[in-house]
Amino acid sequence: MKKTFPLNHEQLKSLVEKYPTPFYIYDEKAIRENMRRFTKAFSIFPKFREHFAVKACPNPYLLKILAQEGCGADCSSLPELMLCEIAGIKKDKVIFTSNETPANEFKYAYANSNIINLDDFTHIDFLEKTLGHLPKTLCFRYNPGSAKHGCNSIIGKPEEAKYGLTREQMIEAYRIAKEKGVEHFGLHTMVASNELNVDFFVDTAKLVFELAVEVKEKTGVRIEFADLGGGIGIPYKPEQKAVDYEELAKKIRAEYDKIIVPAGLDPIGVYWECGRPITGPYGWLVSTAIHEKHIYREYIALDSCMADLMRPGMYGAYHEITVSGKEDAAKDNVYDVVGSLCENCDKFAIQRQLPKIDMGDLVIIHDAGAHGRAMGYNYNGKLRCGELLLREDGTVVEIRRKETINDLFLTLDLDGVEKFKA
Repeated sequence: MKKTFPLNHEQLKSLVEKYPTPFYIYDEKAIRENMRRFTKAFSIFPKFREHFAVKACPNPYLLKILAQEGCGADCSSLPELMLCEIAGIKKDKVIFTSNETPANEFKYAYANSNIINLDDFTHIDFLEKTLGHLPKTLCFRYNPGSAKHGCNSIIGKPEEAKYGLTREQMIEAYRIAKEKGVEHFGLHTMVASNELNVDFFVDTAKLVFELAVEVKEKTGVRIEFADLGGGIGIPYKPEQKAVDYEELAKKIRAEYDKIIVPAGLDPIGVYWECGRPITGPYGWLVSTAIHEKHIYREYIALDSCMADLMRPGMYGAYHEITVSGKEDAAKDNVYDVVGSLCENCDKFAIQRQLPKIDMGDLVIIHDAGAHGRAMGYNYNGKLRCGELLLREDGTVVEIRRKETINDLFLTLDLDGVEKFKA
């Protein structure tokens, strides 16, 4: 699959004159069209909703676009809950899936009628003490442990993960919650990250559906929605194939008909909480080549760094790189493409075949629309870049400005430091 960018070379050069690099840019039209394809594929279920994983790209402009396409949200923190309120994603369209959660965050979610998804058995008592009672609707996160095989290195083995309840704990949790007055129940799991194998998700759905039947048989609780989590991957490498939404939906529907329908549980809502496949392919990090280095390897240094996009340095993740205006040029040079952070893992690409890169060239890093700007940080005092949105009419708006040194120093008492005596 050849990677594309929505602006030609002249358009990008003109944009950079107004918004100097580095910056992220997202394609509104492509995100909307993709969300519609996703929704259409899963409309074969009696009730379906995608709850966008806010952590993947926490910008209220993008959340508002997704809200207009019928999307809910999956949140893991108080700021994410607040962003959803701002973007118009409210009440039970928000699922609060957090872990080791402070009491004030549970209170906020409850006050806003969000669905609370508990991550541990002990959180039942914690939530009850926090609120004075349990909510009328409650969900529990299932950790299948060794029952789930084939998880990749990013998510790790379920039995080594800090998330969720065991199967036995799940049964007891529903029994106790029902006794304490909870009336509506959901079931959730999350055991994948950037997975491209359709059958992996079908197997996960089967585990969830079977547990829903067991819960009914052993506790009398009727699960009203099954949240299959996220983790659908995207083809970062050109030779990889994108997940076929329709194939995935049809295979999961077959398990639904085989397990849920005969058990008398139909209809159950089927939810996803995907982030990466919704916005990932439709966001790019645009940088400028500012240095070259010729030692044991050939290096090209950009004006962005791992503080802007940490996936390659953190996971060794692959991101396709193209050079604006040289898309069809021969890839007859081999470079490590790096940033300026004082860490040797600050590399966007290692020994990558690329066209000859000249200083001042605009370098495009693809598939950065999820877990890109969101994972930025300020190590070395680096200032995180801004975000732009390419609207459907071709105009570009700034949806997050670049950080400034004043932003970085804002929490410091700079006046007091002069008076401080060591």
